[in-house]
Amino acid sequence: MTRAAVSFVLVLVALSYTFAKYVPKSGKRIPQTLSRGWGDQLIWAQTYEQGLYWSRSRNKPLMVLFHLEDCAQCQALKQAFANEDEIQRTLDEDFVVLNLMQETTDKSLSPDGQYVPRIVFVDPSMTVRADIVGPYPNRLYAYEPTDMKLLLENMKKARSLLQFSAMSRRTTPTSTHSLPIPLLLKSEL
Repeated sequence: MTRAAVSFVLVLVALSYTFAKYVPKSGKRIPQTLSRGWGDQLIWAQTYEQGLYWSRSRNKPLMVLFHLEDCAQCQALKQAFANEDEIQRTLDEDFVVLNLMQETTDKSLSPDGQYVPRIVFVDPSMTVRADIVGPYPNRLYAYEPTDMKLLLENMKKARSLLQFSAMSRRTTPTSTHSLPIPLLLKSEL
């Protein structure tokens, strides 16, 4: 009797885990080799240049993950990252993602050094967001498995900064009351 109960509980746990995983709105996707285990249901950019292009054309921030295959910290972060449904959902809906196992020649992607794991956010204007950092003062862009809540907050910050900057670039006012007051030039004084 107890064996049957234990088996039944294990089956229920396995089923609940299966159904709780994030599935994109467009349905289950075939895992990409570009994901390297960071989120098999996400669509990953192949190169930094492609990531920048997608970021500009889709008006979404780019999140770049730097990691190594044989790095224990990277493997632990990958496990926590891939199992965090809200992070996976936010990335799928609001971000362009790229993971790199080698350093780029773009020095702006390593403002405080070349270490792994490192997560850097880039907005569609191709500006690395140096103001979105992790919790560690000696490795500004590093995250650990216990930092998933902060990473999610930083992702939301990257998304909101993008929305704010898009609104501030608006060229056509929504009403005549929002027209700017013209400034007088020195030549007009």
